[in-house]
Amino acid sequence: MSKKKEKKEPQEAPVEELLEEQAAQEAGAEEPQTDPPGPEEEAPVQEQMVPREQFLRLAAEYDNYRKRTAKEKESLWTDAKADTVQAFLPVYDNLERALKQDTADEAYKKGVEMTMNQFKEVFAKLGVTEIDAQGKPFDPNLHNAVMHMEDESLGENVVAQVFQAGFMLGDKVIRFAMVQVAN
Repeated sequence: MSKKKEKKEPQEAPVEELLEEQAAQEAGAEEPQTDPPGPEEEAPVQEQMVPREQFLRLAAEYDNYRKRTAKEKESLWTDAKADTVQAFLPVYDNLERALKQDTADEAYKKGVEMTMNQFKEVFAKLGVTEIDAQGKPFDPNLHNAVMHMEDESLGENVVAQVFQAGFMLGDKVIRFAMVQVAN
């Protein structure tokens, strides 16, 4: 028996079908025989079962390997995207600060607004969303509280002010929102 493996396309659920076939064959092999099998009759049956079991195990291992590598590939892609977005967040913050500054030059202000809108569109295409924090209940899984204030007009543990926007990629937090919490 050679150790070379042929490349084949993976089939849907081959392991389950093979296990069912093997169980059916084993059930049929349990019929009562008139003569007990001799040692020379038992050996070929066992020799046939060993390669079949090895094949079933190999098929199951391959199926598990394929699923695991697909999951790892998806995880790597998401992590790389999150790292790239995180590298651009200081640029986003600077554009946000530039928009808050008063300027007499309307063309300059319009250019910064257009750049910021384009930046937000790129984030949206990548699946990056800004964490909505203003006026929402404080959530330590999304917000980083850096200040506390007493304000009777706001409820208990409500975000009073957002100092730095937070972002998420799907369910993964890229950057926590830096906030001030009331009460």
